[in-house]
Amino acid sequence: MTVLAIDQGTSGTKAIVVDPEQGVVGLAEVPVHPRYLDGGGVEQDPAELLESVLGAGRAALEQAGRSVDAVSLANQGETVLAWDPGTGKPLSPAIVWQDRRAESLCAELSPHGEMLAARTGLVLDPYFSAPKMAWLRRNVESAGVITTSDTWLLHQLTGEFVTDATTASRSAAVELGARDWSPELLALFGLDGEQLPRIAANDETIGTTSAFGAEVPVGGIVVDQQAALLAEACLESGMAKCTFGTGAFLLSNTGTTPVRSTAGLTSSVAWRVGGTDTFCIDGQVYTAASAVKWLTSLGVISSAAEMDTIAETDSGGVLCIPALAGLAAPWWKSHATATISGMSLSTGRGHIVLAVLQGIAAQVAELVSAIDADAPPLTRLRADGGLTQSAVLMQACADILQVPVDVYPSAHATALGAAALARLSLSPDKAVADVVTDWTPSAGYEPRWSAARATEFRTAWRELATTTYNQEIS
Repeated sequence: MTVLAIDQGTSGTKAIVVDPEQGVVGLAEVPVHPRYLDGGGVEQDPAELLESVLGAGRAALEQAGRSVDAVSLANQGETVLAWDPGTGKPLSPAIVWQDRRAESLCAELSPHGEMLAARTGLVLDPYFSAPKMAWLRRNVESAGVITTSDTWLLHQLTGEFVTDATTASRSAAVELGARDWSPELLALFGLDGEQLPRIAANDETIGTTSAFGAEVPVGGIVVDQQAALLAEACLESGMAKCTFGTGAFLLSNTGTTPVRSTAGLTSSVAWRVGGTDTFCIDGQVYTAASAVKWLTSLGVISSAAEMDTIAETDSGGVLCIPALAGLAAPWWKSHATATISGMSLSTGRGHIVLAVLQGIAAQVAELVSAIDADAPPLTRLRADGGLTQSAVLMQACADILQVPVDVYPSAHATALGAAALARLSLSPDKAVADVVTDWTPSAGYEPRWSAARATEFRTAWRELATTTYNQEIS
C-alpha cells in the first residue's frame, strides 16, 4: 500500500510518498520559522504549521503522480497551543518544545519531582508538554483547549480530537504505560477539568481526510523521534539511534518493560502496537544543527556544507560545550550557556569548528554513559538526520563514544517510520518487523582513537563542564 507520510518538525515539514515496491516516489519540504524570544521563549505560527503540512503533502503527491491508501503524521512531541475546538481557530502561538518559560512553574513543583519521575518516567522540566500547557493557561489564554500540536493538526485534517500514546507519554500527565490521562497529575499542574484528546495506539486508524484529494484513512500517528527509532529497525532491547537535527536525540529500545533512569534520562513509550507497549529510554542535546547555524551566523563558516573542509584535524586544545539553549539530559541545567575554552592567539576558526562538533559528540557520549547505567549497554549506534552528512562529526562520535556508528541511508527516517505505522493501521495482522525495511548503512565509522585518548578527552571535557556549571558529572 502507498502512504503519504508527513514529518512536521521544528524548522520544516517534510512529506514523502512511499510505494511498497519503489520506495520514495514523491518528496517535498516546506520550511517553518520558529521565533526565538527573550526570556527563553520559542514560538511558531500555527497557521504556518498547517500550511506547511498541507503544502508539503500536496506537493509530494503531485510529484508522485499517484493516489495513496493512507496518510500518517509524525509530530514534534512536546509543542503545545491553545485553540477553539468549535471553530478550530488557534488562540495562541504554538509553544515549541525548546521553550523555557515554564521554569518558574517547574520550580514551584520541585517537591513533586521524584514522584513525577517514578510515575511518568520523565524529569520535571519545561521541555515536556504539561508544564508548557500549565504556563500557557496561567499566562496567555484561558479559553478553548490546550493540546500538543499534533492534536490540532489532526483536527484540521480529520475533525477528530486525538493524540497518540508516544506523544501523550511525553507530557508528564500520563503514567508510563497508562492508557489515559492521570487526574492526579493533571491536578498537580492545575490542568484538572481540561478537555483532553483521546489517546490512540500507534497502529490505529484515527479518522479520514480529504485534505490531499480523495478521502483516505489517517493512521500511524507518532512522535518524530520514536518514528525514527522504528524506521532504523531498533526493534530489540539495547538497540539505539541518534537523530542529529536541530538538536540531537538519542533513544534506546528497552523492550516491553519500562526502565526508570537513575542517571537523569527519561523513559517513554516507543510505540503501542497490537495492544502492547514497547518502551525506550532517551536523552537530548538541545543544540546540534542549531549550533552549526550559530557558527554560520557568526561568519565562522559560510554554510553547514563547509564545516568539514574548515575543521582542523586536531582542536589544538580547544574544548566547547555548545549549550546555546541550555543543557538537557542528564544535567537538566536550563540556564547553562555555551563555553569555549583553551583558545590562544594561534587558535583558528578550524579549531573552533572542530571543538563545536566534538562538543556535540561529547554530549551524546554522556547520554550513552547514562543509558549504560540502567539499560543494556550500547555496542553500536545508528544515526540519522541532516548532520550525519558531516563525516567529521560522525567520526568524532565513534571516537568519543568508542562504538561504531552506522549512518541510516535515507534522509527521511522519521517519515519512513510513520509510513510503516500507517501500514500497520491498515493491516493489523502484521507485526512491526513486517513493515520495517532492512537497510545497509550509507557510511560507517569505526573508532580511530584509542580508549585512553577517548578517556583523556572526556575527562577534560567533563572537568570543563564541572568548573563551568558547578556540578559534578559522574
